[in-house]
Amino acid sequence: MKLHELSPAPNSTRPTKRLGRGIGSGTGKTAGKGHKGQNARSGGGVRPGFEGGQMPLIRQLPKRGWTNIFKKEYTTINVSDLDRFAENTVVTAEMLKATGLVAKIEPYGLKVLGNGNLTKPLTVKANKFTKGAVEKITKAGGTVEVL
Repeated sequence: MKLHELSPAPNSTRPTKRLGRGIGSGTGKTAGKGHKGQNARSGGGVRPGFEGGQMPLIRQLPKRGWTNIFKKEYTTINVSDLDRFAENTVVTAEMLKATGLVAKIEPYGLKVLGNGNLTKPLTVKANKFTKGAVEKITKAGGTVEVL
């Protein structure tokens, strides 16, 4: 297949309506633009958001907040969610995604939070841990590995 052989799927496109080709076409004379006025002129019309000189709605609403461009996004998981794995399992972000505990892995990786309890010894590999999470994992007999 070559670039010049590509074509749209059958019946996915329709020909453009030819305007201003006599009164028999139904779109002759003014070509669907009405009589005179700004919108009938060539290059006529107003820009998007223009409300006839009235203060536009987008300028009436207050600006609020900002986006921190240096923010680090982590995929988070609680210690209580790790309790479902068997003893001495090596828990990684890829494994959590494969089991469906996390939907996607954020750019800065996995962060383990200390909410809940852990009863089994696990080896947890993540990019970041909270102090509470480290305490609970080590208390249960597991190990923590920072990537």
